[in-house]
Amino acid sequence: MILGLPLATMVLLVVAAFAAGWVDSVVGGGGLIQLPSLLIGLPTDTAVATVSGTNKLSSAAGTAVATGTYLSKVRVEWKVALPLMAAAYAGSTAGAQLVRFFPRALFTPLVLLTVIVVGVYTLRRPAMGMETHLKHEGRARILRVVAIGLGVGLWDGLVGPGTGTFFVILLVAVIGYGFLAATVLTKLANLTTNVAALVVLGVSGHVLWGIGAVMAVANLSGGAIGARMAIRHGNGFVRKVFLVAISVLALKLGWDTIQLLL
Repeated sequence: MILGLPLATMVLLVVAAFAAGWVDSVVGGGGLIQLPSLLIGLPTDTAVATVSGTNKLSSAAGTAVATGTYLSKVRVEWKVALPLMAAAYAGSTAGAQLVRFFPRALFTPLVLLTVIVVGVYTLRRPAMGMETHLKHEGRARILRVVAIGLGVGLWDGLVGPGTGTFFVILLVAVIGYGFLAATVLTKLANLTTNVAALVVLGVSGHVLWGIGAVMAVANLSGGAIGARMAIRHGNGFVRKVFLVAISVLALKLGWDTIQLLL
């Protein structure tokens, strides 16, 4: 037993955290790997808020490392990044306050539906995100960015999985950024939402600090490697990883949903 869990379960959680960190740093959506793994690995009577809080601790570590890597290599449009981060923080704080009332049984079907919608949307638009073609300027762009931050931030605090994926796809589809530029903004916003939710859930005692810390080391290792690969290979690489991750996760979540219904 390690930290109250069987050795095999702890190994599963560490591997899942590493994979989640890698995927998160490239396209976002690592929580779709990590959170289901926590739902499987932790005792069934673990509160949803505690599962979410432990997930946030690990994710925040990996996102912080990936963000630092991007900031050292890619120029950031701070006039857009700062409003996005502020709105994301507000949305995530509100969502984290509500997560205690969210039924655990709704997690998998809700995430599955959103993953399928995002995957189909991206697949049907092969040129989307390959280059930056901004659709809005000035105030119009900032207002849309704030709306994205609030909406996805609320999702992150309330549910969590897919946050990075939703940030990326909305910044690409609504604003017109290329995948790499959208990923940099996503890292900043996702780090903000993770910290906001972690503060709320940590203060209320809904974090398994030991398990979360072990997973955090694995997550940040995967995040550092993934960020360097994304910067090196560019938009085309990011889009391919995005579609593969969406497909695999949709199959996994679909199977989980079938099992719940049987």
